[in-house]
Amino acid sequence: MSSALVWFRRDLRSFDHAALHHALRFAERVHCAFVFDTAILDALPARADRRVEFIHASLAELDAALDAMARAAGGTGGGLIVRHGRAEDEIPRLAAELGVDKVFANRDYEPDAILRDSRVAQRLAEDGIGYEDFKDQVVFERDEVLTQTGKPYSVFTPYKNAWLKAVDDSQVSSHAVEKYAAHLAPKPAGETLPGLADIGFAPTNLAELNMPVGMSGGKRLFDDFAARIERYKRARDFPAVKGVSYLSTHLRFGTVSIRQLAAHARARGGEGAETWLSELIWRDFYHQILWHHPQVVDRAFRPEYDAVQWDDAPELFAAWCEARTGYPIVDAAMRQLDQTGWMHNRLRMIVASFLTKDLGVDWRLGERYFAIRLNDYDLAANNGGWQWAASTGCDAQPWFRIFNPVTQSEKFDPEGRFIRRYLPELARVPDKFIHAPWTMGGIDQTACRTKIGVDYPGPIVDHAAARERTLQRFGVVKNDAQGT
Repeated sequence: MSSALVWFRRDLRSFDHAALHHALRFAERVHCAFVFDTAILDALPARADRRVEFIHASLAELDAALDAMARAAGGTGGGLIVRHGRAEDEIPRLAAELGVDKVFANRDYEPDAILRDSRVAQRLAEDGIGYEDFKDQVVFERDEVLTQTGKPYSVFTPYKNAWLKAVDDSQVSSHAVEKYAAHLAPKPAGETLPGLADIGFAPTNLAELNMPVGMSGGKRLFDDFAARIERYKRARDFPAVKGVSYLSTHLRFGTVSIRQLAAHARARGGEGAETWLSELIWRDFYHQILWHHPQVVDRAFRPEYDAVQWDDAPELFAAWCEARTGYPIVDAAMRQLDQTGWMHNRLRMIVASFLTKDLGVDWRLGERYFAIRLNDYDLAANNGGWQWAASTGCDAQPWFRIFNPVTQSEKFDPEGRFIRRYLPELARVPDKFIHAPWTMGGIDQTACRTKIGVDYPGPIVDHAAARERTLQRFGVVKNDAQGT
């Protein structure tokens, strides 16, 4: 093989990169490319999107890193060719222009991406160009962790135990790139990274949020987390505490390596690292669920729960989206999502449970709203998390687990620090009322200058009554399934 093209997608790094490693080992000249895919971009509801800006900034760093790595290895330079168009058109066209023998890429497991890649491979084959993909965004994929009867797992804990039994150093070892980097090909003359405006997008508040981007941002976040990983198990559920890794967006776009993260957790040991490794395993679990059960994109993992009759309540859904539910922990979480594009994991469970179990709204509406808002949106994990909360998915717990938003708030934000950060209108509310401000009497409301129904809404539903409706909603389905 004389030349190859590496197609970067959700793997925006120059180190421990499976496709790049294999291309550099087997080709004398390796070109690198990324496509701002209009099939994806045109479907976005706004022209200012933090994810697009994150990708754009990460590509600039990747471009420079590839060039520096090539020159350090004695090559003539490298870099990233960036195109804007439909990937299934741009990649075959670019491969033909460059005269490469094969295109290398890392696998994507989402149904639309699988179809796209199949079309690209077919187009390339018609031009006599090969296509090969590799595992890179997970530790174990597809059929690599199965039950003793050869079936995919549908419950997390048995999957986790099998994952831990199967993993060894070879599964989390890095793919060498630097020592082969002299094979990187320089960019074509005049090739430059397009600006955000060139692809039809505008800046967001990403810089204002001081969000670390690119490989350097991922490393900075990981180094910070590694210094406090021992506290992870104890601190991870408290949104006002710096307890989590904040690496989810970097995992989504591959500016960090899942293998290196898992290897660190395994080598570190201790309850914090072990608990964090369990969260990384959840990620693999949901990816294998999506691979084996692609119908979960639109339907319940448990088919019987497709019969659940969700309420047609657009006004309640709008109140949830707009942080007007009257439940402070829910509204603060939704404000965090709106302002930053991120939400703490404990809060994701609380707001998802509230939408489905308190408001009786279809989980699919919440999942799609998160798909628009989340910087770290990942179909497998987001779908899995929403179906878990709605009790339609992979969960060993019964459907009658219903989070109480007040007790969850009292437990995980006891002093109301997180609530007050995102709901400044409640800043003067005393601690004893911060989780349920509607319980304040008129004198207390006057004293803290916060009038419920004026400065902050009252609760749009009564949790106890909503809980009974949910029990009835699922009970009907359960009884029908059992023929009773």
